[in-house]
Amino acid sequence: MARPLRIQYPGAVYRVTCRGNERKAIFRDDADRKKMLQILAASIKNYTVKLYSYVLMKNHFHLLLETPLGNLSEFMRHFNITYTGSFNRRHGRVGHLYQGRYKSILGDKASYLTILSRYIHLNPVRTRAMAKGPLRDRLTYLTRYPWSSLPGYLTGSKREPYIRLCNGS
Repeated sequence: MARPLRIQYPGAVYRVTCRGNERKAIFRDDADRKKMLQILAASIKNYTVKLYSYVLMKNHFHLLLETPLGNLSEFMRHFNITYTGSFNRRHGRVGHLYQGRYKSILGDKASYLTILSRYIHLNPVRTRAMAKGPLRDRLTYLTRYPWSSLPGYLTGSKREPYIRLCNGS
């Protein structure tokens, strides 16, 4: 059965997710996460993509991005292949890192950009371990979670230069 075609057009906004093969970790330590963000920043620049928010979890990641050139497939192909190669070399492994293709959900920029960003930023407290904890503990954990674009939304000095805020800045 053929794969369905992806909807791509200039200015499209997507929530993109990619999960580790067999739900295994795609980040073993902070060095892996830092490398992922370096590759993400370079890919954003090379493919003229706008990144509004992200979160890196142990076995998956979420991105909220816009493709002014309508080139999501090319961007994700380069980004995922580059990170997989780096991860495999560093950890002495071969083969697939991700479970199938990345998932992309098309969103309306005017209506859902802030909602999708909030969904992505709340991901660290939606884990089983955090879901039943006190609200204060979840809020503290969320604001201190280092592998998300949320700190840059809360404190401008912590915003990475490749992040575009949902309000357009």
